[in-house]
Amino acid sequence: MKKTNHFGYWLLLALFAAGILGCQKLLDEKPDQRLVIPSTLADFQALMDNFGVLTAKDLVSAEISADDYYLTDADFVALPGEYERRMYSWQKDNFFEPGSNDWAYLYKAVYACNAVLEGLEASTITRDTRYNDIKGQALVYRAKCFLQGLGLWAKAYQVSSATDLGIPLRPNADFNTPSTRATVQEGYQKVLADLKAAVPLLPDKALSATRPSKAAAYGLLARTFLYMGNYQAAESYADSCLRINAALLDYNKLNVADRYPVALFNPEVVFNTFVPPATIVGNTRAKIVPELLQAYQANDLRKQVFYFESGGAFYFKGTYFQPALFFGLATDEMYLTLAECQVRNGKTDLGMQTLNKLLVARFKTGTFVPLVASDKTTALNMVLSERRKELVMRGLRWMDVKRLNAEGGNIVLKRTIGGIDYTLTPNDKRYALPLPEDIIALTGMPQNER
Repeated sequence: MKKTNHFGYWLLLALFAAGILGCQKLLDEKPDQRLVIPSTLADFQALMDNFGVLTAKDLVSAEISADDYYLTDADFVALPGEYERRMYSWQKDNFFEPGSNDWAYLYKAVYACNAVLEGLEASTITRDTRYNDIKGQALVYRAKCFLQGLGLWAKAYQVSSATDLGIPLRPNADFNTPSTRATVQEGYQKVLADLKAAVPLLPDKALSATRPSKAAAYGLLARTFLYMGNYQAAESYADSCLRINAALLDYNKLNVADRYPVALFNPEVVFNTFVPPATIVGNTRAKIVPELLQAYQANDLRKQVFYFESGGAFYFKGTYFQPALFFGLATDEMYLTLAECQVRNGKTDLGMQTLNKLLVARFKTGTFVPLVASDKTTALNMVLSERRKELVMRGLRWMDVKRLNAEGGNIVLKRTIGGIDYTLTPNDKRYALPLPEDIIALTGMPQNER
């Protein structure tokens, strides 16, 4: 085991603890927004460095709902909460325990970003490079939150998005502003607007990967446009991200036998956000589905880097922020997005070249045979297969299934619990998770159709 990697995760939490506690007071103890506005750039940056609110609270529901893992009946019964059991089996309601849940985490982060943006705008601080950087960070974090929220509580982006209900786009830090659901289209346009506004404000690379950068904004723009099916724009922004950071790890240089083979903050990491190890998808319960394991070729090092075997089953080790689940941005995702869009945009040979550049770094030296496709459909299937194998447990599979099914992908999700089969057919209404029932009761917003 690489003890330094595991230790590094907990050390980071400890290092940020004092700052988190101080920032939490700004966010939690003063309901009057006039009292939460800091007064110096150091104060604003402290809010943006609020590790426990902005960096370590990505939405695990996306991974709980996805299909890269399964639970045994014994593990399912042993789950501590009924909410997780209902989410795992794709029930129609009661997914979120009141108070502490993904909805609360998302809007607490949005509140922090709005407080920073409003405070900066109202201040007399000189609009210099540092001011711009902090403003850009807030815009990127808010966009990331809204994008994740749309991935959970909204339908896939499609023709009906102009009327489909999305999520509230909280415009400010005023608690008294009523929450209303914007349309899916409005939600995506807000994400794009925030990210585009952030690009000129940010440095190419941040001081730390836990802070947003220009590369991160480009990467999130690529992800957003991919979700929207705008493959020209997604290709352009993935390329822009890779022009800043195109690093790839050579998996031959990793000790695949280590418990955590991949170093923290390695060169592939563009923007580091994550989910702390969760009960249901933790590596003591969640077993990787056989169909995914069987997709790896014999000399593909990812199977050894990503998984470990115990008792005849395979479990996820982690990738870029082990033992937590890395939900941030890394160059491997950008290579896959670029390859997919190149293929979809009629550049089949170029897309395969991009894909092969990634894969050669994942196979044992001298064993990789470059993939070749004679037509667009074959090439696209190859890219999508590698996307699933590379981006496992990264919070992306749920949205990938939704967007691909919206285009006719015909992906059916299945689970068996206690001898009963549970199925999620393409474009089922349950792909838009139910809003927490306590939020519906509090705000009067309409619930998602089930």
